[in-house]
Amino acid sequence: MKNFFDEFKKFISRGNVMDMAVGVIIGGAFTAIVNSLVNDIFMPLLSLVTGGLDIAGMSFSFGIGEQAAELKYGSFLSAVINFLLIALVVFCIIKLLNAAKDRVVKKPEETPKAPTTRTCPYCMSEIAIKATRCPHCTSELLS
Repeated sequence: MKNFFDEFKKFISRGNVMDMAVGVIIGGAFTAIVNSLVNDIFMPLLSLVTGGLDIAGMSFSFGIGEQAAELKYGSFLSAVINFLLIALVVFCIIKLLNAAKDRVVKKPEETPKAPTTRTCPYCMSEIAIKATRCPHCTSELLS
């Protein structure tokens, strides 16, 4: 049992697990901010544009009375807007991080390779750079 807890302690103290835990906590807080943005700012503005229609409260009842099943498609629309906003913000953050990384990490420049061939001045054929005689026209070449 001690070995199990030692292994668990080793696993939990690795850096990437701690980073993931911090990400989950910040993600939860960020979700609350986006929910507030959608419910308290975007939905009232959308309601203003649609003439006072409460989109988040839109629903369709299947039946009459308190026991009637209700399809709350307005809540679904709010959730879709939440998702799109979160996806947009995450996309922008990743785009900014990649741009910053590209500025910091410089790609190694390729050095030009030395030529391995040259042109015979007599027959204009391509020959090895170290050749002393052209294999095509058999002319003797100057180095």
